[in-house]
Amino acid sequence: MTAHGKALCVILGYNCGSTLADTYSRIPLHAVDGTLLVDDGSTDDTLDVARRLGIDYCTHRNLGYGGNVKYAIAKGVELGYEYIVDVHGDGQYDPATIPSALTKARQGYDLVLGSRFVPDRRQPRRDGMSYARYFANIALSAIERIALTSAVSEFHTGFRVYTRRLSEAVALANTSDDFLFGFEVIAQAIFWNLKIGEVPVRCNYRTAHTSIPILKATQYAFQTFRTLSLYRLAKLGFETRLFAAPQQPRLAVGGARAPASSIGREP
Repeated sequence: MTAHGKALCVILGYNCGSTLADTYSRIPLHAVDGTLLVDDGSTDDTLDVARRLGIDYCTHRNLGYGGNVKYAIAKGVELGYEYIVDVHGDGQYDPATIPSALTKARQGYDLVLGSRFVPDRRQPRRDGMSYARYFANIALSAIERIALTSAVSEFHTGFRVYTRRLSEAVALANTSDDFLFGFEVIAQAIFWNLKIGEVPVRCNYRTAHTSIPILKATQYAFQTFRTLSLYRLAKLGFETRLFAAPQQPRLAVGGARAPASSIGREP
């Protein structure tokens, strides 16, 4: 058991049967107290692979990216973990970042983000990120830094450490079930003056991985502007659902907390 609160590595899975074994093999298991695959209603052999590897897992109907993350946070908190490390099942974000990210979280940060753009902004291109995604990320993050008055280098990363304190301080239940969740929760953390930390993370775009399609990414970009507008309204004192104070139960998913009995493993 690690010091200063238990850490759960959550593998977010959706049809990741072909990549799960490699992703799991690269997780530094010594750095966490537990590992759990949270499956978003996969239709491939994801769960069969998890059983073969002996990975604890839980599955549910397809909720979307944000819905799956919220389910994972709820499950981690329910099981008594202080830190929930988000690892994508396709292994795109390097799990070797987990120890440094947890060190950062244990220094008092409520949300830790893995940034692909520090310390070298050119690194994502060397790792195979397309020009379109590269420049879109830089431009969006620059706008968002100004609007949110934040020094965060990247707002659209998929590697994160969520904390119990964060789950209790913001209205996670009011966030999107889609990809927009990732940006909304950062905006919520900034609104409630929570402490956000960053650590460098490498990302592999050269092998099989899943990324948000360009059309959906364009829609996502416009949705972030709406979130920024809601943020400014909330800062001016107008009531907005996204930036409302959290209500009990804080981590309800689909109307109920994730049941502990849904965890399975190979007998």
